This record gives sequence, structure tokens and C-alpha cells, in this order.
Amino acid sequence: MIAVLQRVTEGHVTVAGQVVGEIGPGLVILLGVQRGDTQQDGELLADKSAGLRIFSDEHGKMNRSVVDTGGAALVISQFTLCGDWRKGRRPGFDEAAPPDIARELYEDFCARLRGRGLMVATGEFGAAMQVHLINDGPVTFVLDSHLAMPRPVS
Repeated sequence: MIAVLQRVTEGHVTVAGQVVGEIGPGLVILLGVQRGDTQQDGELLADKSAGLRIFSDEHGKMNRSVVDTGGAALVISQFTLCGDWRKGRRPGFDEAAPPDIARELYEDFCARLRGRGLMVATGEFGAAMQVHLINDGPVTFVLDSHLAMPRPVS
């Protein structure tokens, strides 16, 4: 599972010209679910996303989490994060989880963030969306659960 965290002053997502999710200060999280991902991947990334100290304290140092600041999260499903661009000019998406599994793990990830006290807004799974945000800093991190957890040898 891959999550791109962007610290924002505000963000919203539209589908067919209608706002379906919006937040003030917090995180916009683009989430890609890969084949073989489990709830354990979502647990790891939700814990890191909620607890990562990437917001400024009173001294201007990144020392506070989104939970500490009372911020929110706007979570957008984005299977293109799972694209393989290494061969040719057209990315392949064989590593993206099938939509039914991806939706379940996406929803589980959002629930885990809510369980950590975050207000969570979402896009619309599988829809063509326009994401609007003001990146604060800019501060952006890429989290990959496959780099953090050992995988079974096949």
C-alpha cells in the first residue's frame, strides 16, 4: 500500500462538478492499494499518517502530528500510484489490487484514521475526480508499507 501525504491548509475533491469531500488544515492522502495488501498494511499506514510529526510547533519545528493539531484528512483512492513505469512508455497496472479488494482496504484505512480521532473526508472510489489543495510548505511524504514490513517469500 502506498500513501502520498500532503500537508495542506485546505483541500477538496469534486466529482462531476460537485464537492464530495473537503477539509481545512490537515492532510490530503492519496492511497494506492496493491495486490497482496492486507489490513495490516492499512493499519501501519494509518498509524504513521495520523502520528507522523510533520506539522509545526510553536517554535516552527515539525514536531506535531495531524492529530495533535486537530487537523483532518481527505483520503483519495488512486490506483495509479501502483503503476509500473519501468518498461516502455505506457504504465502497467498489474500490481494494483482488484477494485473490490482495493475498495475494502481503502474503506478500512479511512476507518482506522477515524479510530485515531481524525475527521476523515473522502473522494468517490473509482470515480474521475478533481482534487484541489493548497500544499502547506510544501510538505509531502511518500509512505510504502512494502518497504516497512517483511513480505513472505514466494
